[in-house]
Formats: sequence, structure tokens, C-alpha cells
Amino acid sequence: MQNILFFQSEKLLLYDTVQSELEEKIRRLEEDRHSIDITSELWNDELQSRKKRKDPFSPDKKKPVVVSGPYIVYMLQDLDILEDWTTIRKAMATLGPHRVKTEPPVKLEKHLHSARSEEGRLYYDGEWYIRGQTICIDKKDECPTSAVITTINHDEVWFKRPDGSKSKLYISQLQKGKYSIKHS
Repeated sequence: MQNILFFQSEKLLLYDTVQSELEEKIRRLEEDRHSIDITSELWNDELQSRKKRKDPFSPDKKKPVVVSGPYIVYMLQDLDILEDWTTIRKAMATLGPHRVKTEPPVKLEKHLHSARSEEGRLYYDGEWYIRGQTICIDKKDECPTSAVITTINHDEVWFKRPDGSKSKLYISQLQKGKYSIKHS
């Protein structure tokens, strides 16, 4: 009796194993079918054309391809195209879904005013400014301020206000028109 139960148990275990292996193979085939798009017509046409090999010495009776317009004509066999397509689809399936990160477009800021520094001097809208010179700084929506230029670097201008506080202006701020300066 134990032998019968043992064999039935083994039979069920073997049946489950075979069933799970078959289901796994079916699942793989389904994945391949979905990831690889091969048209049976092209496949069959290529196989038939291989079977009907022509005599290499007979003249080719194909009509020339007539193309109008600026087109590129590729002379590939259908099987070559299918192989390439299959390779591409398999590669895409293995990579999985992914998105290419795109960076936001760079805003091109227009320089409304001409401003640059040269040899410790500032050139702004056609006029030169030097260290020690008194200027009037104007910011939009604020009252103009008087100041004395203390330092001019390649990208900034340091100045001292009458109350003794020091601040700086970036040359890019002058170019964009956030601040404007003039001789006092």
C-alpha cells in the first residue's frame, strides 16, 4: 500500500514538474512572439526564393526600380531586414522601458547694455569708469544711490556708499539692465 501511495505521489510530482516546465516554455515563446515582430509572409517568401535558386549564367529578368524624388533605395534582402529587425527588437526588450532625460532648453539672455571690464576699468554703455570715481547706481523701482567705486574685477564692481557700507554689482547685472550706473 505504501508503494502505491509513493508512486502516486511521485506521479503527481512528476506531472506538476512537467506541467510547470511546459508553462515556462509557453511563457517564453509568448514573450518572444511579443518582442519579436516577424511577418510570416516575408519569412516564407525568403525561404521560397532560396529554394528557387536560378542558374547563375541566366540573365536576370528583374525590372529596374523606378524612383522619383530624393529617395534612398536600400538593396537588402528581406531576410537581412528581418534579422536586423529581430536584433533590434530583442535589444529593446532586454533594455526594458527607459526614458531619455532631456534638459530644459537653455534660456538665451539678451544683453541690453554693453558692459565689460578691462585692465581695472569698467566700460558701460559707451563710458569708462575707474576706481575712486563717484557714480550714481539706479535699480528699478528704487531710488538712485550715490557710491564710490572701490574695486573693478573681471566680473564684478565693488563700491562704497556714503554710509560706509560696501556692496558689489555683477557686470552681468549691468548687461541685463537690472542695475544701471552713470557718472555723478
